[in-house]
Amino acid sequence: MFGLAFAMGTPAGGQAAGGGQSALMNLVPLIFMFAIFYFLLIRPQQKKAKEHRTLLDSLKKGDQVITAGGMHGKVTAIDENVVTLEVATGVNVKINKGFIASLKKD
Repeated sequence: MFGLAFAMGTPAGGQAAGGGQSALMNLVPLIFMFAIFYFLLIRPQQKKAKEHRTLLDSLKKGDQVITAGGMHGKVTAIDENVVTLEVATGVNVKINKGFIASLKKD
C-alpha cells in the first residue's frame, strides 16, 4: 500500500517528468531578484561606505567639516578614533571620527 501511494500521483515510479528542469526554473527568479538587490541596494551602499572611509582617512588639521548631527566645525586635533572640532572661538568639542559626515565646501 505504501508503494501504491507514491505511484498514484506521479509517472515513472515516483519521479516527476522533467524534474531537473523545473527545479532549475524555480531558481531563476531567485537569482534574478538577488541580482536586482545587489545592483540597486548592496553595491551602492558599499561604494558609499568606501567613500566615507576614504574621507575619514584623509582628514587633516584645519579641515572644515560637518558632523552627522549637523554641527559645523574646524578640525583642531585628530586621534585614532576621536576628532576635536573647534565650533566657536575657544570652544572645542570631541566627537568620534565616524560621525564626520562630510567636508564643508567653502
